[in-house]
Amino acid sequence: MRSQRTKLSNSEMCKHLILLLAGGSLLAASFALAATTVPPAPVADALERAGVPETAIGIHVYNLSDDELVLDVAGDTLFNPASAMKLITTFAALDILGPAFTWKTDVLTDGPLFDGRLAGNLYFRGHGDPRLTLERFWLFLRELRNRGLRDISGNVYLDRSAFAVGAHDPAEFDGEPTRPYNVGADALLLNYKTVLLRFVPDEAARRITILSEPLLPSLSIVNNLAFGEGHCDFWPRTPTQSGNTLAFTGVFPSGCGEKSRHYSLLEPDEYFAAVFRLLWAELGGTLSGSVEAGTVPRDATPFATLESASLGEVVRETNKFSNNVMARHLFLTLGSEHDYPLTTNKARAVLNEWLTSRGFDFSGLEVDNGSGLSRTSRLTPRQLGQLLIEAWRSPLMPELVASLPLVAVDGTMRRRLDESPVAGQAHVKTGYLEGVRAIAGYVNNLAGQTFSVVFFVNHDRSRYAGRALDALLEWAHGTATESSALLRNAR
Repeated sequence: MRSQRTKLSNSEMCKHLILLLAGGSLLAASFALAATTVPPAPVADALERAGVPETAIGIHVYNLSDDELVLDVAGDTLFNPASAMKLITTFAALDILGPAFTWKTDVLTDGPLFDGRLAGNLYFRGHGDPRLTLERFWLFLRELRNRGLRDISGNVYLDRSAFAVGAHDPAEFDGEPTRPYNVGADALLLNYKTVLLRFVPDEAARRITILSEPLLPSLSIVNNLAFGEGHCDFWPRTPTQSGNTLAFTGVFPSGCGEKSRHYSLLEPDEYFAAVFRLLWAELGGTLSGSVEAGTVPRDATPFATLESASLGEVVRETNKFSNNVMARHLFLTLGSEHDYPLTTNKARAVLNEWLTSRGFDFSGLEVDNGSGLSRTSRLTPRQLGQLLIEAWRSPLMPELVASLPLVAVDGTMRRRLDESPVAGQAHVKTGYLEGVRAIAGYVNNLAGQTFSVVFFVNHDRSRYAGRALDALLEWAHGTATESSALLRNAR
């Protein structure tokens, strides 16, 4: 009997020892969580190596499973969020317009159609379709042919009056006017007014061929590329522009294989005209007149309508690939509750009304064009964190989360953290400008918890801070969660 009591006593002693050790861990965890304004050690170390001071960062981490704040570093300081601003634009669009919302592109006529011939003019009127691609436009023109239209005796007029955004200078932001991300909002934007150039090396002939899609006669490509040996550390993808001519020079390494890149060069009307004439002729149609800007007269007759992809699909592409043009269109479309034409001021008014109705305090918020491609946009980590928390609790959560890049899997996060435990465990929107790095999204952990994470870096050396941003994701996936789990179990 005495030996049995001794066994029980020893067992109890072991339990007390375990509890004592656990208590020490809990105390350490409590102390770690109490210091909510200090960056985690891995993040601080990475920032130091990057030469970025902690005064240049803002962090907000929230445990959505436990409904508690985990980390807040300069949470109420205004930062430039770069493309993380798209989270506000896309969630507002989902909530205000609905994921099933679509844009329409109308075709109208002002004359009779007889035996395939239109005795009058044809009108294209856009309402801001953000994804009127070359393929969809070709299918739309096929529909016009199937409806009996073959020959247009008058002109083709392009009505862009649904947007009133003023003149856009694609070189203003960073001096790169041919880059597609610098294309401005346009109510009748066709294929982002870009051409896809494919660079095809021929080792036998030792030459580089440049293929253009679409092949537009108004665009000239000068190919002075030389075939070279070696790895693809660099290839000459930035051309010299002169008018409607792009000239490529330099050595194209054989190790690059085929490369492709989109370029935007022509003015919107010029691009639309060139593509329309090309595709219309391929479909067997004719046009006697010109293709030019115009407005639809009140007595015009509707002929056909093209409906866009759903807003939910557009949001996914906007966030996955950080599409600035789509974000601009989504932002302007917020103002569709008001009368046309849509303007930036109308969109801002609707956004502010929506934020207020949601109970947000977004004091100091500056929204330029809704895409984050801006030097003047401002937002605090806490504000974006609050939006992520609200989105997580919303019925629209699946649509928004699914639109964010999955770490190491797709979108702008496809090539990051592929060897890390956080790979496939976080949906994260990225942001990158000269002097700005940002991440914002959701991180899961092994315990089944979910964290919202926001991290802004505004500094001249922000380009070197990528490891610090990745370290925060890993920390949220691991260390922060372990501490929070211990605290939860202790309650």
